[in-house]
Amino acid sequence: MRLFTLMILMLAATTTLAADLGTTAPAKTTPHVPAAPADPAMLRQGGDTIADAVPIPIPYAGTGTTVGFVDDYDEVCPYTGSTAPDVVYSMVPDVDMEVDIDMLGSSYDTKIFVYDQDLNLIGCNDDYHPDYTSKLEQLPLQGGVMYFLVIDGYGSNPGDYLVTITEYTPCILECPVGAELENEPPLVNGYIDEWNGGCNTEGSEPFQVISNPVFCGVSGWYDTSRDTDWFIYTMPASGVLEVTGDAEDDTYMFELGPQDCDEVAVIQNVIVGPCNEVTMTITGEPGSSVWFWVGPTTYGEGLAEEYDYVLLSNIEGTTAVQNHSLSDIKGLFQ
Repeated sequence: MRLFTLMILMLAATTTLAADLGTTAPAKTTPHVPAAPADPAMLRQGGDTIADAVPIPIPYAGTGTTVGFVDDYDEVCPYTGSTAPDVVYSMVPDVDMEVDIDMLGSSYDTKIFVYDQDLNLIGCNDDYHPDYTSKLEQLPLQGGVMYFLVIDGYGSNPGDYLVTITEYTPCILECPVGAELENEPPLVNGYIDEWNGGCNTEGSEPFQVISNPVFCGVSGWYDTSRDTDWFIYTMPASGVLEVTGDAEDDTYMFELGPQDCDEVAVIQNVIVGPCNEVTMTITGEPGSSVWFWVGPTTYGEGLAEEYDYVLLSNIEGTTAVQNHSLSDIKGLFQ
């Protein structure tokens, strides 16, 4: 099995973002995305310790900074030895619920963890997003119980943060009847990816050819790795390929080129899901091949997990839904 981790820098106006085709998390670099401008209506700076934690409601969106505070707390998730300053919020849900706590938009490499009122650790995350900001998903909270959210940093990193807390709403996709299926073996810890792993594997099926306008796949992560799916589309007679994707978790769709594992790079990318359809438009010579990549934005950390995704395209094919327009097929998303 041949693995490689290929880091491609995608140019932006003043910022670069690494587009990674590999299965394991790349080495950490310096922070990346500036925090959103502080809205005075949102600003509720976290307290220095649990003793002076700042109470916030659920849902909540706010900004603050860890600059000038001290290092009071640390948890392993999975990195140890943090000396970064931290701040603390408290929250008491009215009823039992599950929440998402997201740090996307923060200006530094964040780490977050949550204690219950007895100071038992109930959730911790360092890296969720590709820019190393954190997110806790589907964290269970009991009504009437006080919880403490600690906003920390990787290593010694301080910075400005943006935090949003929302009640978790599950995204469930149903595969349309007549769709082509990926048929990859289930993801489990210890999994060796030899199915549609593309340039990340020398398995028996390194690339999967998609021949149906409706395709249903499964992605996810295991151990400290993620499942990456490499496909080949054939450019339709119009010379314009449209692929609309949706997924039950945050998922990348990449157009790749050139079609050489030693030189392949990301030509364009979008993030689809959860339950958020996005269309990628690719142009090329009719009948030519297109390398197409699908994979989660996050990497494995703990137990293996899977989720579903659906790809809808305007390629020609024989399916049970072939007489429907692309807009009709989109209506099959649940």
